[in-house]
Amino acid sequence: MTNQNKVQKAPMTPKQRRRTLVRLCRYMFRYPGLVALAFFLMISANVLALAGPKLSGLAIDAIVGPGQVDFPRVFLFCGLMIAFYILSGVMSYLLSIVMVNLSQRITYTMRKEVFDHLTDLPVGFFDTHQTGEIVSRLSYDIETLNASLSNDVLAICANSITVVGSFVMMLTISPVLISVFVITVPISLIFTKYKSTHIRPLFRARSAKLGELNGFAEEMLSGQKTIRTYGKEQVITERFDVRNTEACGAYYKADYHGSVIGPTVNFVSNLSIALITLLGSIFYMFSLSGAVTNPLFIIGLGDMGAFVQYARKFAGPINEFANIFSELQSALSAAERVFGVIDQAPEPEDKKDAVTLDAKGQVTLENVEFGYVEDKQILHGLSVKVEPGQTVAIVGPTGAGKTTIINLLMRFYDIDAGEIRFDGIPITDATRDSLRKSFTMVLQDTWLFGGSVRDNIAYGRQDATDEEIVEAAKKAKIHHFIMSLPEGYATQLSDGGVNLSKGQRQLITIARAMLSTAPMLILDEATSNVDSRTEHQIQDAMMELMRGKTCFVIAHRLSTVQHADNILVLKDGNIIESGTHEQLLDAKGFYASLYGAQFVN
Repeated sequence: MTNQNKVQKAPMTPKQRRRTLVRLCRYMFRYPGLVALAFFLMISANVLALAGPKLSGLAIDAIVGPGQVDFPRVFLFCGLMIAFYILSGVMSYLLSIVMVNLSQRITYTMRKEVFDHLTDLPVGFFDTHQTGEIVSRLSYDIETLNASLSNDVLAICANSITVVGSFVMMLTISPVLISVFVITVPISLIFTKYKSTHIRPLFRARSAKLGELNGFAEEMLSGQKTIRTYGKEQVITERFDVRNTEACGAYYKADYHGSVIGPTVNFVSNLSIALITLLGSIFYMFSLSGAVTNPLFIIGLGDMGAFVQYARKFAGPINEFANIFSELQSALSAAERVFGVIDQAPEPEDKKDAVTLDAKGQVTLENVEFGYVEDKQILHGLSVKVEPGQTVAIVGPTGAGKTTIINLLMRFYDIDAGEIRFDGIPITDATRDSLRKSFTMVLQDTWLFGGSVRDNIAYGRQDATDEEIVEAAKKAKIHHFIMSLPEGYATQLSDGGVNLSKGQRQLITIARAMLSTAPMLILDEATSNVDSRTEHQIQDAMMELMRGKTCFVIAHRLSTVQHADNILVLKDGNIIESGTHEQLLDAKGFYASLYGAQFVN
């Protein structure tokens, strides 16, 4: 069987990169009403603004000469120009409000889509990606995309209208003067395209370095007690400085090379305006002297002023295109990282004829082989049969494959070969939801969420009564501590219960498990964070929790597995011994040596 859950990291192809911008725009068109309103306001505001230079030229032409000013025409054109600019400004203001609304909706939609997809991804994805790096994609990268969609895309559309409109107006005034742009515009475009090839990898590296920095910071902040215990503050600071320097260096390279484009294109644009002014002045003087009779080379003072204004409007957006180019590169790099999450294959869907598992507790593993990577197998032909109600302990040195077996039973990963059956039903023929609901898990790494103590205990059974919750807490020997909290069971926990000790957090998770009615139980170092006295006190409760259930117990403390019906001794992915505690001691094999190392001085 092919392991479909393994994470494949394939770089985006050039074709995918070209489609990235289209994918981003699709988020905008999920709100067609707002997009249509935004385009209407944008087109109207730009068209009204484009009328200004023409009206200005007409007003100038109304001044025939000294003492011959046609004041009614001047006031008319100036009044229209003021009115058009006021209307354009109002529409631009309304457009900004619409775009703020649209951008926030896009941010919400995209972030929700990414987070929802994260909940569908296989466990393997989280095993191979740092939490901080994932959070960076969910927050920083999406915010970068939001800024680009709400600002850069809008600017490109508005500037495109301005460029086309200005070109048309200049064409109606003097087609000959436009020839200047035939030289300057290609220079700007060629330079921008050339720089884009070199800049895109820099922005991609910048996003990656920031993700690494966030991941390292999250990891170090969560391990402050250990860091301080071993006096590694200076070492951690130096390592952070290295990553911080790398991130800043990546930012500098991307921003430095990106900032070169704007000034260069701006210089070329200003040069084109200077050439137009010079050439237009020559045409105007020839027109006054009558030396030129060809209409193409005749231009009035008003048209000359209007043409220069349109030339600035034409060159300005091209310059702005270059200025926002670096921001677009940053957005595209962020998009690659965000879509890298969205494009990750989710857990495969259940078979169409998959059954809802009503497990009784019989579990069979036959010749199971598995490896997290293809060239390194963890389990080698593992076979075991567990009857309903039996307790199976899995012991062995670190890296033997104990937790891997649990991952396979829960179908967090799919096996490479062999078969796993529950009550005779192959694991792939059952729905994942019903399979996982057949288990209750108590892990060494406790997890509590932001909420009350009551909600955390009742996490697996939302219909549990207060009496059942209190009874479970009493069995887990945590009731007395909970009652000592300021608000008892209503006390709010935050940040994973950082105000509780590890032992207290683990006892709450044990109380949570005691509310479950699932027929199978997994205990993965379930009492590793409680002291020996507390462990002894809750042994009776643990035995009651395990009664009647098929139990899989992983433990390094061999004292916790002595009452198991069967103990599997794992080494290098193979079961090298199996039997009861007494049988394994009498065999004087590997288990006996492990037991002796713990209890014999």
